[in-house]
Amino acid sequence: MSDRLGFNNRQTLGAIETGERNIQATELVAAAEILGVGVDYFTDPYTSAGEASFSFRTEAPDSSAVAEFERTAGNWLATFRELSAREGRPPSFVVPSLALAPWSSYEQARSAAEDVREALSLGPVPALGLASALETRFGVLVLYVDTPDIISGAASRLENVRAILVNRNQPAGRRNYSLAHELFHVLTWDSMPKGRDRPQRIEVLANNFAAALLMPRSSVVEMWESRGETPLPEWMSATAARLRISPSALRWRLNNLGLTTAARLPTDAEIAATGVQIEDRAARPLLFAAAFVRKVFAAVETGVLSLRRASGLLGLDALGFAELCRDYDLPLSYEI
Repeated sequence: MSDRLGFNNRQTLGAIETGERNIQATELVAAAEILGVGVDYFTDPYTSAGEASFSFRTEAPDSSAVAEFERTAGNWLATFRELSAREGRPPSFVVPSLALAPWSSYEQARSAAEDVREALSLGPVPALGLASALETRFGVLVLYVDTPDIISGAASRLENVRAILVNRNQPAGRRNYSLAHELFHVLTWDSMPKGRDRPQRIEVLANNFAAALLMPRSSVVEMWESRGETPLPEWMSATAARLRISPSALRWRLNNLGLTTAARLPTDAEIAATGVQIEDRAARPLLFAAAFVRKVFAAVETGVLSLRRASGLLGLDALGFAELCRDYDLPLSYEI
């Protein structure tokens, strides 16, 4: 790179990298050409330029769809960071770290989940308030987004931003589980291996954490002991709906707690036949989140971002952006 930029020594390039020497405009253009990127790769604060790190809940982590979504989501987080800084309130976070390691036991992961539930004051049905508690208490940005079908959720870290992205098109039970699962990765970011080749055991630890967080031992045991003569399929349907999780997750948790065995529990088909659902299948969360949309809306209204630029960053056209704002009771001051 030093040779191609015409520097006499490598120290000049090192001084630019450390901020001791400003890069000249011609040098910046040359560097962009050498690396095959646009100048805005270095200068656009609304793009992450590979800064953001991700942990995906997907069975195909190496697919092109995941890579493309990672680039798009990175820009969302960079936009949130830049607009927060422009407001004079850069993102801050007080996210604790769990004292867990790859060799920690599954019981330790479940115990950590109980501690997190108490710290966030989530009560007997944690799924109901988990997303809002993460935003207000831990400073974690939770975005409900349209992901490729192969992605259930993702945890991400960008300088000054911690985020969880959830596929909003999946059933409520799976969305809640993905949120809890990715929270584990947020809380263990510095102590667990990252990347697409991390050991499967870490995912199992995350699953144990998510199950214990969403289905507290005290809640499940109380519901189990008070089920009376209710047939198991009906009881599991109603209990899963009450806890806002899937019946399959509840089956695993009942077995894990030693309350019964998997062989004694009804099949998915028997549970589905009861007709009880967590929510209307057509219902789904609004796109992104109120905190995120408010910042982009304010940037457009004050001229910080053009409507075209803001829409492009969010992957929408102008009409789609206007509709998004209306969904959050933020009508634009002019007609599109």
